[in-house]
Amino acid sequence: MTDINIIDGGVCAAKGFSASGVHCGIRKNRSKRDLALIFSAVPANAAAVYTTNLVKGAPLTVTRQHLADGRAQAVICNSGNANTCNANGVEIAEQTCGLLGQALGISANDVVVASTGVIGQPLDITPIQAGIPALVQGLGPHSEQAAEGIMTTDTRKKEIAVSFHIGGKECRIGGIAKGSGMIHPNMATMLVFITTDCAISPAMLQKALSSDIAGSFHMVSVDGDTSTNDMVTVLANGMAGNPEITAEGVDFDRFMKALNTVTVHLCRCIAADGEGATKLLECRVSGAPDLATARVVAKSVICSSLTKAAMFGADANWGRVLCAIGYSGADVDVGRIDVAFRSAKGTVAVCRGGSGIEFSEAQAKEILLESEIEILVELHAGSAASTAWGCDLTYDYVKINGDYRT
Repeated sequence: MTDINIIDGGVCAAKGFSASGVHCGIRKNRSKRDLALIFSAVPANAAAVYTTNLVKGAPLTVTRQHLADGRAQAVICNSGNANTCNANGVEIAEQTCGLLGQALGISANDVVVASTGVIGQPLDITPIQAGIPALVQGLGPHSEQAAEGIMTTDTRKKEIAVSFHIGGKECRIGGIAKGSGMIHPNMATMLVFITTDCAISPAMLQKALSSDIAGSFHMVSVDGDTSTNDMVTVLANGMAGNPEITAEGVDFDRFMKALNTVTVHLCRCIAADGEGATKLLECRVSGAPDLATARVVAKSVICSSLTKAAMFGADANWGRVLCAIGYSGADVDVGRIDVAFRSAKGTVAVCRGGSGIEFSEAQAKEILLESEIEILVELHAGSAASTAWGCDLTYDYVKINGDYRT
């Protein structure tokens, strides 16, 4: 069976998982939740990947220590303050885990802690300490509350869940994410929390996550900035009752496919909600000599500021696409490249064999005015393919980041 069905429930779709979100006072706006919790009724196997930025948020240091044994039972995340470059950052992160552990009756070492928001601002444990009782009391099928609690400049919640079968048992994977700006991952991306009731060993869970991100979260970029707090975590509590996945094989492949369905959906949500964005850009590269080349080319195109600006203006300036491919570092024959733009309004070919061809500017404009645009690149050099996700570059991106702290 390879059935994968989209279902409701987010991180609470899998058996044994509950969530909540509250406003504890870190953020000034009382109408916005700033503290989120995800809890498994039983201890879970866990895996994570982290940002490669040398400047890392204190929560990542603490979480890495806590996951050294491949186990966790709860995730807590605050928004509004990234808890990065603070003298007492590790202390605050550890205190948060200790307070939550006491409230839930679990070990502090079984808590994943995360933060997002402004970098370098002092963080006091007081609002977190005050908010934890309500956070724990509010636990229930409230994935949307947790999704709201981790948002910063995000304009919409990002969550999904899927069901699939392994060993005759229905398994579920759900996820929530935050991410709108400072997104250009090189190991993980943004903050992503994934839950599953599938039984899978810590080693295989880590293998699945580390393998998946190369073609999912690694392929997202909003602005070229790699965050200090990026982290993706997965908790698997085994409550679906399937035979535990302990090695590669058919069951592992099914799990990977379901996981990828979740991660790709979240990638698209994050790219579409880029700061100030009006359009989701998806670059599909085909005909590459190998996967590495396809990925480099796709990522370079969606990272190009000039291409992003052209898409904002609905300008079919295909030369900017070729320019981005040319400086990507990929070994390609520019004289064989074809480029086309596609959206719900149709497809228009704009370049063939590395040279411009006649096309209707009016038709191209209509295609590029849509909210989702595909940039199709054919390299005619092999059979490898890859996809990357980004967004247009608008005036509002500068506005948002010009006064981010205020």
